[in-house]
Amino acid sequence: MLALVTDPSTFTELPYPARESVPDGPLAWQGYDAARARAVERTGETESVVCGTARVAGTQAVLIAFEFGFLGGSLGERTGDRLEAAHGHARAHRLPVVPLVATGGSRMQEGMLALTQLQRVARQSALTREAGLPQIAVLRDPTTGGGWATLGAGADVILALPGAQVGFAGSRVRPADADPTAYTAEAQVAAGAVDAVVPPAELRETLGSWLRLLSAPQRGAGLQHMRLRGVGATSHSGAADAIRPTAPPPAAPLPFALGTQELPTTGWDAVHRARSPQRPRAHAYLDAYFTRRVAIHGDRCGGTDTAGMVCGFGEHAGRTVAYAAQTGAPTRPAGYRTATRLVRLADRLGIPVLTLVDTPGAANDAEAERQGAGAAIAELFGAVAAARVPVTTLVIGEGGSGGALALAAAGNTWATPDSYFSVIAPEPAAAILKRPAEEVEATADQLRIRPQDLVELGVIRGIVGP
Repeated sequence: MLALVTDPSTFTELPYPARESVPDGPLAWQGYDAARARAVERTGETESVVCGTARVAGTQAVLIAFEFGFLGGSLGERTGDRLEAAHGHARAHRLPVVPLVATGGSRMQEGMLALTQLQRVARQSALTREAGLPQIAVLRDPTTGGGWATLGAGADVILALPGAQVGFAGSRVRPADADPTAYTAEAQVAAGAVDAVVPPAELRETLGSWLRLLSAPQRGAGLQHMRLRGVGATSHSGAADAIRPTAPPPAAPLPFALGTQELPTTGWDAVHRARSPQRPRAHAYLDAYFTRRVAIHGDRCGGTDTAGMVCGFGEHAGRTVAYAAQTGAPTRPAGYRTATRLVRLADRLGIPVLTLVDTPGAANDAEAERQGAGAAIAELFGAVAAARVPVTTLVIGEGGSGGALALAAAGNTWATPDSYFSVIAPEPAAAILKRPAEEVEATADQLRIRPQDLVELGVIRGIVGP
């Protein structure tokens, strides 16, 4: 596995802590020493993990490679020693950590002393997380038990090989009638627990892209403040003016200028333009802004919202920027949770965030309520508000109520000419006010939802063109 992901001749194994061994281990499990000896002879390794440093598509990292042939890749005390040393080396040298997981779980021959290694692993992972270093796991076949529940599922980004068995329950301890397809990498992607399934031939380059984006050496440059440029908006005094940021400046530049595009004349015109199928959507903006990008997938709570929210990291002008973008559909709870996951990860790694607002509002069906829509929106509001890195927002279409505002940066939100932002869409606003349908357009004007209205009201900082 190491040869598959590392650049040739770059792997250097780390030294391992010495541990005195008693006959047949801490439980005096009869035959344990003999089983370890056979595992050494069969695999050429002295434990179930090999830890070292190497370059992956040009980026230096600490790698933790499991050897499943050594007692099923199980975790014991010596495994814990090696994992702790690997994480310590990563923190000392500011390197990302890449677990290449293939394990059946904790080692029975060491009993509870083996199981408690999971706490030890979790502690080391938490320290590495606090140090602002990324952890990117690769799930191999099989990844089960405590190894999945710590090194695998606890990573910031999770990639998996096709067809890999992935699940907390191993094949011998599941219910007899359990659907085996639920315990696969593909099923975990569908459940939002894994970011992507990657074919072996693409693994080195994919892993290398993630490592370059999340641990790029120019992290300080990623926090530089740059300006958006927009013209043609109406200032509060009513004069045509160039819209310039005052404070704080945006997190990252957006390569769009307003040019000659006209602003909407009425509120209903703004709504009509924002709902037009011809206007640019999130993917068009992301393609224009980033030279390359990779996506995170799922909320880690059993849900995905690929139709309503796309999140990930990309490269712009040689630096990494995180993005969370609504796609124009109602956003579901899993979409908000995925965006929250993105913002918190970017904040921890010191990566600025770009958010694109485009939704008629949060999904409001019964299933969305059962999935915790209110709590999911609240978590995103909190993540954006608490972010220490710059967050820049561009409203590119519909800005429907709190379901859109949750993604918007207070004091650093911009809009395009074919967008609107409203406390509520004009149609339900008219319904609440018990107005007839013919008064919807007038209601849109009263709400003052055009981009230029939002500038005058101080809701947004300026207008930029698509």
